[in-house]
Amino acid sequence: MSAHQAIKIGLLTSGGDAQGMNAAVRAIVRTGISRGCEVFAIYEGYEGMIRGGDLIRRMNWESVGGILQRGGTIIGTARSPGFRTREGRLQAAENLLARGISHLIVIGGDGSLTGADIFRREWPELVAELYAAGAIDAETAQRHTFLAIVGLVGSIDNDFAGTDMTIGADSALHRITEAIDAITSTAASHQRTFVIEVMGRSCGYLALMGAISGSADWVFIPESPPETDDWQRAMCDALRIGRENGRRDSLVVVAEGAQDRNGNAITAQQIKQVLEEHLGEDTRITILGHVQRGGVPSAFDRWMGTLLGYNAVEEVLRTTATSEPRIIGIRENRITTAPLMKCVAETRTIAAAIANHEYERAMALRGGSFSEAFRTLRTLVQAKPPRPGHAPHPLRLAIIHSGGPAPGMNTTVRAAVRMSVDQGHVVLGVRNGFQGLIEGDITEMNWMSVSGWATTGGADLGTNRKIPQGAELYQIARNIERFGINALLMIGGWSGYQACHKLFSERHIFPAFNIPIICLPASIDNNLPGSELSIGADTALNSIVDAVDRIKQSAVASRRCFVVEVMGRDCGYLALMSGLATGAERVYLPEEGVSLRDLQADLDEMVHWFKRGKRLSLMIRNEKTNPVYTTGFMVALFEEEGGSYFEVRQAILGHLQQGGNPSPFDRIQATRLAVKCVEFLAECAAQGRTDGSFIGIKGGRVQILSLEDLPRMMERDHARPREQWWMGLRDVAKILRQPPT
Repeated sequence: MSAHQAIKIGLLTSGGDAQGMNAAVRAIVRTGISRGCEVFAIYEGYEGMIRGGDLIRRMNWESVGGILQRGGTIIGTARSPGFRTREGRLQAAENLLARGISHLIVIGGDGSLTGADIFRREWPELVAELYAAGAIDAETAQRHTFLAIVGLVGSIDNDFAGTDMTIGADSALHRITEAIDAITSTAASHQRTFVIEVMGRSCGYLALMGAISGSADWVFIPESPPETDDWQRAMCDALRIGRENGRRDSLVVVAEGAQDRNGNAITAQQIKQVLEEHLGEDTRITILGHVQRGGVPSAFDRWMGTLLGYNAVEEVLRTTATSEPRIIGIRENRITTAPLMKCVAETRTIAAAIANHEYERAMALRGGSFSEAFRTLRTLVQAKPPRPGHAPHPLRLAIIHSGGPAPGMNTTVRAAVRMSVDQGHVVLGVRNGFQGLIEGDITEMNWMSVSGWATTGGADLGTNRKIPQGAELYQIARNIERFGINALLMIGGWSGYQACHKLFSERHIFPAFNIPIICLPASIDNNLPGSELSIGADTALNSIVDAVDRIKQSAVASRRCFVVEVMGRDCGYLALMSGLATGAERVYLPEEGVSLRDLQADLDEMVHWFKRGKRLSLMIRNEKTNPVYTTGFMVALFEEEGGSYFEVRQAILGHLQQGGNPSPFDRIQATRLAVKCVEFLAECAAQGRTDGSFIGIKGGRVQILSLEDLPRMMERDHARPREQWWMGLRDVAKILRQPPT
């Protein structure tokens, strides 16, 4: 029997709703039940805690079935003026104690979490007062001497200190990016200007990242107002030059809290009026409003919300009377905890800095990556680059793809080309991968060559898995000399890394290969060393989740088991993470393999639950889990042995995982890594170095490693990294898959 069996956990969502809250609710309920606890949902936030009655309900495993893909929060949220009063909190305490609840998990913003901390500090006095009034007995008072609280941050604004991302921010960015993509096409058709207002209160995250993702031409954010009071002229000059250089549309993104350096609001209507008066532009306003809160949660918000919910239960069960309240957040793809009120104070410090016109401080408090993204955007939005030739050590930089197509490749090329041209370098595009480098299929690219590339999927330069051998290396060396190439940027997958390693290791034979080389990870398989995430993997994961959502809708009408096969080659990243994001009962990974005994156990478990009313089972299988026990084999086995209890269908998602426009995350990361690669190659040229390297993001930081390290970092037989951070999440998936028997 679990030591935590008698513990009762209360759960509420408060403040503005955010996509991904339901994933956290589901994980909290199911993890709590698996840990032997009773979990109570408090409907309508703090207001439900005050009213009590049916608004505080015990949840079971099925209570949270089928909610992962739903936006908002199924347990509701509401403003509660009553909870701001001591009388209201006293009533709330009485309602919790009536059900034996003294462990509380709150999902909300800074106001909601501050309210939880006030409630926690008052708890002993509230319990004493209720006992004195006869509302509770002595045993209840003695058993619940302290209130354990844990907070999760649910906010689309991504404005909370202590976590890299808040629940809902990625989904809101998806809505913004989808809207900008749609608006851009109609704006270009009519040669119009659009002003798009996005949410965020005093945080410019959504506006800034939306502008990068949507390839906007100008942006206004609260943390960095225009440097000049005459911002109207600066904006209009930039947009006019852009039209003169061939742009058919102009797009301005403005955060709802934008202001000038004197604290005067800059509104969408004001921007529209300026553009019409100064440029004579046909200008339209789109205020996205609550569209940003709506819709299904992204894959990231689903798996992040799941991990946060799981860890919230673990943390609240560890809490003691002397524990400082914590929030559960995510840093560098790892779940972390931080002091709740310290994070609230830091969050409010940033808002105060903006209110006091301390903009440099506000930018610094947002963090280095925020400031870096803003500087990058200021370069990318230029209508045309400065006069060429000002680089002290100009590059003739060749850009090449290799491996399978990955959404975000075009985004990466655009950023690399524009950052290079801005610095005075010459960029050469190599068509069709290393085959093009062998054949000399190379062309010079300029600023406008990559116009519109930020938002499109595929790889317009072309790609393949060619790894040059023998005499082909001689041809490459000749073309490097012929075109004067003195730096190489490879954007692609494992075959590209192998090809670059080949050039690097053959330098003693071919002097032409003594140039700086860097590989940038772009592969939906996420199987590359030195980086926790490759460009394209997030988009592929969202494509899988979208497809599985549709499959689940079709299957739930009848009693069915679906076996869904996903890509990944010998890396199980897409399988495991899509399993977390879709609530799959079983995930089959190549890292673990599968035996006939495993399949029999899974079959027995399915039969057990289908006999008890289950309507849907979802199995996700990596394409290379086992060469014998294929998807077809599994389907045939389950169908034969399942008998009359359920039908079995298969869905092999195939190349749809490689298609589609890149997700916001992939666009942002592609831009960030491209900028770092150009900076690195320019630094090599300035110092006379000929490094062979590959880049990635690990622990939230960009790192550049030597190609010499490539062989030791990979499992050669399976073409996957020896270290895979996401493998540590398997236990979470197992706990949430089925109710404890």
